[in-house]
Amino acid sequence: MFLSNVRPHYLNAEGIDNGVYVRLGSTNRKADREMIAELKRSVQGGSYDALPMPELSIDDLDLKAMQADFHKEAPFTAKELQTLKLLVRDQGKLVPTHGAVLLYGKQRSFYFSDAWIQCGRFLGTDKVTIFDQTEIHDPLPQAVDSIMMFLKKHAYKSADFSEIRRKDVWSIPIESLREIIINALVHSDYSQQGAPIRIAFYDDRIEVENPGILLPGMTIEDMKNGVSRIRNSVIVRVFKELNLIEQWGSGLKRVFADAEQEGLPEPKIEELGMRMRISLPLAEIHKAGKQFERPESPTRSRPESRPELQPESRLEVILGTQLKSKLAARVLLLLHNEFYGKSELAALLGHKSISGELKKQITRLLDLNLIEMTIPEKPNSRLQKYRLTEKGIKIIKGRKND
Repeated sequence: MFLSNVRPHYLNAEGIDNGVYVRLGSTNRKADREMIAELKRSVQGGSYDALPMPELSIDDLDLKAMQADFHKEAPFTAKELQTLKLLVRDQGKLVPTHGAVLLYGKQRSFYFSDAWIQCGRFLGTDKVTIFDQTEIHDPLPQAVDSIMMFLKKHAYKSADFSEIRRKDVWSIPIESLREIIINALVHSDYSQQGAPIRIAFYDDRIEVENPGILLPGMTIEDMKNGVSRIRNSVIVRVFKELNLIEQWGSGLKRVFADAEQEGLPEPKIEELGMRMRISLPLAEIHKAGKQFERPESPTRSRPESRPELQPESRLEVILGTQLKSKLAARVLLLLHNEFYGKSELAALLGHKSISGELKKQITRLLDLNLIEMTIPEKPNSRLQKYRLTEKGIKIIKGRKND
């Protein structure tokens, strides 16, 4: 069955403003103004985030944050921004699109008051008692790592030494959660008002909820099977360029495949009101505020203290002197017990974003063969992390004996 090209359909007696209904599960719900506008755009082939904001200019975009995300040395040109649909020509001048402001607007919250992320850790399996919470107002690409840092804060980590290199094992499905979070950020209906994207961590599951129901013609079964329709073409394009999305529709399909492979209950997708929610069951119960310990084994260690919380040590001073950089020494020590990407390193170091100096020291440590990429064949992969080389391990062990 093909979708009609004269949507939205409405009841003549109620008119187009009040007579449009959408199907939610087994019920019909009256469409609001934003939903009616989206239905019209879907017929015309446009998206909300591609619409111009004629009252703004390129000066309203945080191009430095964008440069940092793209690891770009030279400033973005107007032509490059047009290619990414972040700038469009409107009434004879170049102006930002909704997507540009949602991604990198200096005053995003002023124009899109609900374009932020609310994260909460709850006691038990309901929302009666909240244990911890945070609000994330980062540019959308950077918000991915900020959300993951919050979730890791309330998860448990152990180490697997069964292979040549140490492998960190988290008590929550890190990659699946990352895919679900990215899906929420790129498919949210930012034209809606009233509630942000919400991440809820319970003892037995993690829920990711975003504004916007399925687009016309899509079903929950389609989502499970990897079928994808783009709600925000500008945001999706930028996430694709940043390697946050690898292949259209593959992310959620991978989430369901991973759950099946691990023998976990199937993730649950629901349409609630005008919002979407994906619930990811956890393999084990997480008690908030209590340290979790697994039995020790020859191949797995007990959970370790987080290196970013440790005070400056004598070893850091010695390494800083040898490397002529305190920052390089701290990066080396952070990587001693864990593999981290640039964004994670920046967060652990207390930086708001990936600074030029951090990028410089990472490059320098790579050139000195003290660290290496975990995915050297894809230097710009969104999954890229860094680890110590044998030389890096030896230099730390050698300095410990000083």
